[in-house]
Amino acid sequence: MTKKLLVILALVLGSYPILAQDKTVSGTITDASDGSPLPGVNVLVQGTTNGSQTDFDGNYTIEASEGDVLVFSFLGMKSQSVTVGSSNTVNVSMEEDASQLDEVVVTALGIRREEKTLTYAQQTVRSDELTKTRDPNFMNSISGKAAGVEIKKSSSGAGGSTRIVLRGNKSLSGDSSPLFVIDGIPMANNRGGQPGMWGGADGGDGLSAINPDDIESISILRGANAAVLYGSQGANGVVVITTKQGSAGKTTVSLNTGYSFEHYQELPDLQFKYGAIGAAKESWSTDAGDYADEYVENFFQTGHNFNNSVSISGGNDKTTAYFSYANITSSGITPENKYNKNNVSFRGSTKFFNDKVTVSSGVIMSIEETKNRLPSGYYLNPLTGLYMFPRNRNFYDFKDNYEIFNSDRNLMAQNWFVDDHHQSNPYWIIYNQPRTNNTKRVIANASIKWDILDNLNLQVRGNYDYKTEENEQQHAATSNGTNVHANGAWDFSDVDDQLGYFDAILNYNTNISDDISFNAVLGASYQQTKYGFGVSVGTGVLGLLYPNEFLFQNLPTNVPVNSTASEEIIKQGVFANTQFGYKDMLYLDISGRNDWASTLALTGNQSYFYPAVGLTGILSEMFDMGEKVSFAKLRASYTQVANEVPYNRIFPQHSISANGGVNRNTQAPFLDGKPEIITSLEFGADFRFFQNRLGIDFTYYSLTSTDQYINVSLDPSDPVAQGIYTSQYINAGEITNKGVELTLSATPVRNDNFQWVTAFNFARNVNEIVDIGPDDERFYNLGSSEGYASRLYEGGRFNDLYVYKFLRDDQGRIIFENGTPRKTELLELVGNLDPDWSLGWNNNITMGKFNLGMLINAKIGGNVFSQTESMLDGAGVSQRTADARDAGGVTVNGVDQDSGAAVTTVDSETWFRAIGDRNGIGEAYVYDRTNISLSQLSLGYNFNVEKLNLPISAATLSFVGNNLFFIYKDAPFDPELAMSTSRNSQGLDNFNLPSTATYGFNLKVTF
Repeated sequence: MTKKLLVILALVLGSYPILAQDKTVSGTITDASDGSPLPGVNVLVQGTTNGSQTDFDGNYTIEASEGDVLVFSFLGMKSQSVTVGSSNTVNVSMEEDASQLDEVVVTALGIRREEKTLTYAQQTVRSDELTKTRDPNFMNSISGKAAGVEIKKSSSGAGGSTRIVLRGNKSLSGDSSPLFVIDGIPMANNRGGQPGMWGGADGGDGLSAINPDDIESISILRGANAAVLYGSQGANGVVVITTKQGSAGKTTVSLNTGYSFEHYQELPDLQFKYGAIGAAKESWSTDAGDYADEYVENFFQTGHNFNNSVSISGGNDKTTAYFSYANITSSGITPENKYNKNNVSFRGSTKFFNDKVTVSSGVIMSIEETKNRLPSGYYLNPLTGLYMFPRNRNFYDFKDNYEIFNSDRNLMAQNWFVDDHHQSNPYWIIYNQPRTNNTKRVIANASIKWDILDNLNLQVRGNYDYKTEENEQQHAATSNGTNVHANGAWDFSDVDDQLGYFDAILNYNTNISDDISFNAVLGASYQQTKYGFGVSVGTGVLGLLYPNEFLFQNLPTNVPVNSTASEEIIKQGVFANTQFGYKDMLYLDISGRNDWASTLALTGNQSYFYPAVGLTGILSEMFDMGEKVSFAKLRASYTQVANEVPYNRIFPQHSISANGGVNRNTQAPFLDGKPEIITSLEFGADFRFFQNRLGIDFTYYSLTSTDQYINVSLDPSDPVAQGIYTSQYINAGEITNKGVELTLSATPVRNDNFQWVTAFNFARNVNEIVDIGPDDERFYNLGSSEGYASRLYEGGRFNDLYVYKFLRDDQGRIIFENGTPRKTELLELVGNLDPDWSLGWNNNITMGKFNLGMLINAKIGGNVFSQTESMLDGAGVSQRTADARDAGGVTVNGVDQDSGAAVTTVDSETWFRAIGDRNGIGEAYVYDRTNISLSQLSLGYNFNVEKLNLPISAATLSFVGNNLFFIYKDAPFDPELAMSTSRNSQGLDNFNLPSTATYGFNLKVTF
C-alpha cells in the first residue's frame, strides 16, 4: 500500500488530516505512585487502529502526525490522552484508577450507559476475543467467555447455525432464543431447516451474514430486566452487536488474512476383524480376518478455511466513514462440501447545522453459497453406508464405480451391494444427490439525531433487513427407494425474509441538583416481519415424469407446488425509561413498555403493558472500605415481560390441497388468547479488590413463565368442538428457571516482564416444569428417535431424557426371555440433556511482544444419547462387538424369567442385536455429557514495524486453534456438537458429522 494510495483513500473519505507528515513519536510510561516503568501499556492513535505497546522498560515508539491524539490505557490505571505537538517525545505518568467502572457499555436500544450504573447483569465480549481464533461462525467464539450463555454448534460445518439460550428454556411450545440486535436495531436470525432422526441437513442462520471483523463488541443482556425496552421479542434476553465506525483523524487501512486446516477429532470405534456371513449386510461372522480399514478415514479429507478481509476507516470533524470487504472460502472434511461467503459493509456519519444534526447510515451485504452440507440421521446420509459396510467386501469396488450404466433404462444407476433403506453408496449421495444453499442478504439502516439542547436529543432510526434464500437437492434416479422415486426426486424452495423496523427516541439528561442526576428515555417503535414467503416443492416418492430432469414442467400432476408463509407480524410499542442517580452512589432505574401485536388480534388482548424496576448501590462510594477494596456494588431488579403468541394461532384458516380441494382447519379459534408472561427477579453483587486486580461478579436470578400457549385435544362432545374441531389452544402452564452466574477475574501477575489476565465464568441453571396444563398426565415431545425421546412432564425439567431400560428383578439382575434381554414396556426417565453447571476459563498472557490466549471450557453433568452407537452394535461393526466375539460372549448379571437360573454369558450377536439396532435398549447408549476441552488457543507476535521502513503502523502474526482436544470426555462423540440447533432432538447423535479441530494462522497489518 503506497503513500499515494493512502492519500487517495483519505480524499475519498474526506479525511484530510492524513496529509500531515508522519513522524516517529517515542517516550516512557511510568507509574505515578513510585516512578517505576510500566510494561504492556497500550498506545493508540485515536480514531485509528494504529497502536503499539510499551516494552519491559516502559518505552514505546509509534508513527503519528502532529495534531494526532495518543491514547494510553492499562489495566488498573486511568486512561490518558495526549495531543502530539512539535516534539517527538511524549512521556506519561499514569495514576491508579480506583473503580475503572466509568466504562461506557451498550445496552438496550443502543443506549450507552456507564457500567457501574446498571441494575442488571451485563457482560461484554470485545472484538479481539471474537476474532482471536477466527472461527467461521463468530458466535461460537463466545462460548465460555460469558456466564449464563449456553451455545451449541451445529455439526454441519462452516456456515452452519448455532443454538444460543440465555438462562434456560422458558417456553413449552415456543422458542427460547434471544433477540439479536445490530447497532441498536433488531435483526432477523431465522434458522433454516434442521435435521432429525430420519435425516435432513442444517439450513444455517442469519448471524452468518455478519463479518466478525466489523464487530466492535457484543453485549450479552442475559435477563428480561435488561431487554424490556425491546418488547416481547427481548423476553429471552438480547445479544447486542455494535459494529465499527469511522473516527475523526488519520485514515487507516487494515488487512486480515488467515488460513486454517481442520481434521476430524475422532471417529466411531469400528472393528475390521469380522465380516458378513454370505450376502448379509451385517458383519456378524465369527471367523476372524484382516480386512481393509483405511477407507473410512480416507473418506474424510483435510478441510481448508481461507479468511481474508480489508477495512478502511477515517474521516474528519464533520464526516466519518468505515468500509470493509471480507471473504471466507471453506472446504469441509467430506468430499464436495464447499462454503463461500462474501461480505461488504459501510457505515457513514455526517454532522450538519453547527454539529446539531447527525445523519448516519449503514449497509451490510452478504452472499453465501453452500454445497453438500452433510445431513444427519438415518436416511440419505453417506455415513450410514460408510460405517456399516460389511468388512469382508471390497469398498473400493463401490467407491471407484459408484455408478454403472443401466442399459435397460439408458442411464447411470447407483452401484451398491444391497437395497436397504438405511444405506446408500456414500459417493453416489455426494455426487448424484447434490445439495445447494444460496443466500443473499441486505441489512440497511439510517438515522437522524438532533441535539435540540445540550442535554436533550431526538433520534429517529429506520432499518430494512431482506434475505432471499434458495435451497435445492437433486436426487438422481435409482437413489435409495425408501425416500426417492425410481425416476428421481427434487426438493426445491425459494423464500424471502423481510424485517422492517422504525423507532423514534427522545433522550434527556440533567442534574436536578448537585446530588441528584436524572436521565429519561421516551420512544415508540414499529416493526413488521414477513418470514418464509415464497415457493417450495418436494416430490419425494412421487418422483418426476422423466428421470433426472429437475424442472417445474417435469413434475407429475399430483405433486403440489406450494406457496409458503411461515410468519407475518406487525408489532407496535411505546416505551419509557428513567434513571435517578444520587451522589454517584445510588441509582434507581424504572422502565415500562406497552405493545400492540397483530398475532393477538380478535382477542381483545392485543394491547399489553409490562414494567421493570432496578436499584443499584455502590457501597464503595457510601463507605470507606479500605485500600484493599477498589469497588463494591449491590444491585436488584424486577421485571415482567409479555411474549405474544406466534403467527396463525388465534384464527387459523383452511388451506388448498394438491388436488385443488380444501384442507379443513381442525383447530378451534383461540379468541381468548393472552400473551405469555415472564416474571424475572434478579440480585447481584460486583466487588473489585487490590486496585482491580481481583474481581467477583455474582448474580442470582429467578424466572417464572406463565400463561403459555398450549395445544390440547378436544372431546367430540365438547361444545367448542362443534363437530369440526379436534384441538384448541389455551393459556396455561408454568416453567421456572433459577440459577446463579459468577465471573471471577484476576491479574495474578503483572511486572516488568510478564502480565497474566484470567477469568472464570461459572453458570448453573435449574429448570422445572411446574404446570403442564389441565391434563397432568400429558407430555410434550421435544424430539424422538427409535428408543430415545426428550419429553416435558409436569414436575420434570426441560430436556429430560427418556429411553427403554433393561427390565430387572428386585436384585437388579437383567431379566432374560429365551436367551434375550428384556426391556421396559415404556420409555423411562434416565437423566437430562442439560449440564448441571458450566465453566469457562479464559486466559490472556502478555510477554513482551508475544501474547498467548487460551480458553478451557467445561460442562459438568447431564447426559447425551447415541443412536449411531446403537446402530453400529446392531450391525456388528463396532469394536465392542469384536471384543465380545474375541472373549466368547458378553458377561452379564442376568436371570432367566422362566427357570430362575442365573445368566452370566450371552452370545455376542444375540446381545447386541437385542440392545442395539434401530429400537433397542437405549439405556446402554446413554453417556455422561461431562467434558472438559481446550476450546481456543492463540499465540501472537507484534512486529516492530518501525524497523521495516514501510508504510505500516502495526502488524501481528498469530497462530490459532479451535476445539483442539478434550482433556476429559465420557461420550464416544463430541457432546457439545448439535445435530439440530432447534429445540428438538437436543443431545442426540444419529450419524452426525464428527467434530473437527482447526489449526492455522492469521496476519493482521494496519497501514
